[in-house]
Amino acid sequence: MILDLSAFYTNWNASGEKEIHLDMDAVESKMGVFPVLKKEPFKLHLTNEENRRLHIRGELDVTLSVPCDRCLTEVATPLHLVIDKTLPIEDEQEAVSADPQEDEDQLEQLEYMNGCQLDADRLVYGEILFAWPAKVLCREDCRGICAKCGANLNETDCGCDQTVPDPRMAAFQDVFNKFKEV
Repeated sequence: MILDLSAFYTNWNASGEKEIHLDMDAVESKMGVFPVLKKEPFKLHLTNEENRRLHIRGELDVTLSVPCDRCLTEVATPLHLVIDKTLPIEDEQEAVSADPQEDEDQLEQLEYMNGCQLDADRLVYGEILFAWPAKVLCREDCRGICAKCGANLNETDCGCDQTVPDPRMAAFQDVFNKFKEV
């Protein structure tokens, strides 16, 4: 959803709320494509602070379908996102900045800002990536998948030999395998 923020950029101390309806049906990244299972409209609070900066605040809940890190079963993963951004309002004379950190911040804004147009989906996408969980499990005692046959160990016991040899003894195991009788 694209929002026109020109009214907030041009009016001193203007403030208001905009209701946002997300258009995204999936989150695509280098990790894969994750369908959005649940999204609800939310409100963005916009404030022009003395014509120097535009403050954007909002909270929303999104539920994504993410595979379990151990067994690859799809898990409904709720994310609570807090949006809190401050955008500088520049005059045309102040457009060039001497501070490299400010230039990096402005490049980050270019991802979801195009002039006075705010792309709410790109803004939320960045917040989703920031709030992404470190580990997603279908349950705390998830047993994962078998390293040999690929069976889901939560659903069935595959019968494969699960003994893991001590890596310090690998050289001895190679000697025994070499002189094994046929």
